[in-house]
Amino acid sequence: MTPAPTVMITGATDGLGLALAHRLAADGTRLLLHGRDPGRLRRAALEVCRRHDCPPPVTVCADLSELAQVRRLAREVASVTDRLDVLVNNAGTGFGGPGDQHRRLSADGHELRFAVNHLAGFDLTLRLLPLLRRAPHARIVNVASIGQHPIDFDDVMLEHGHTPVRAYRQSKLAQIIAGFELAERLRGERITVNSLHPATYMPTKIVLAALDHSVDTLEAGTEATWRLVGSADLSGITGRFFDRTREARAHPTAYRQDVRTRLWQLSLRLTGAPSP
Repeated sequence: MTPAPTVMITGATDGLGLALAHRLAADGTRLLLHGRDPGRLRRAALEVCRRHDCPPPVTVCADLSELAQVRRLAREVASVTDRLDVLVNNAGTGFGGPGDQHRRLSADGHELRFAVNHLAGFDLTLRLLPLLRRAPHARIVNVASIGQHPIDFDDVMLEHGHTPVRAYRQSKLAQIIAGFELAERLRGERITVNSLHPATYMPTKIVLAALDHSVDTLEAGTEATWRLVGSADLSGITGRFFDRTREARAHPTAYRQDVRTRLWQLSLRLTGAPSP
């Protein structure tokens, strides 16, 4: 009997992450749920368990704005499972509300959105590659955005010209670029790497903190993300960007090898992650 796939979702205590957990639990998936608040994480796992009458998901707690906690998280995941079939890098921080317009730094001194939305997922992914390599066929899914801003390598941390929207969009483009580069570096292995814009302004905590309305439904974003996680139609497809369920083009700089190499080297240096 084929064992149920093991899927890890970061940022799984609410919004898209929690909705995806419910979607996967209904399919019988073995879940590892990440969150930064222990209480909310326990409640999310209990909610999934009760609704789907399934074993409680494994929970792992870490604040992804601190790289030491990202490293600890990777070690903890390795201690509770011997393989990962899918890693969903969903955790992130948005562009804030009217009262959240200041430039903020992570615990490591990096611009906060770049740290959480890009560096944390980059670091975690590379540290979990040994577990992904143990799966017959593994997938890495980056929950990114259609909103993208080119990276200024002379001012990556946006000490000049910072706005929350620019910081958010730069971090999401970095996430996509790193995904493209990782897909190429893993070419020939049984691991695919894809990124997507799941939906526009879903009614999630991040969106509602910044806006007073939503556009797309949470269900639409969940289904688009689930497709990259589990659809047989995407078996072997790697190094792509999707706008909801359609393949799309990312910002033009994402296809420049010099940009990809420069971001990769910078991210390795800032995180200390092991290069595959």
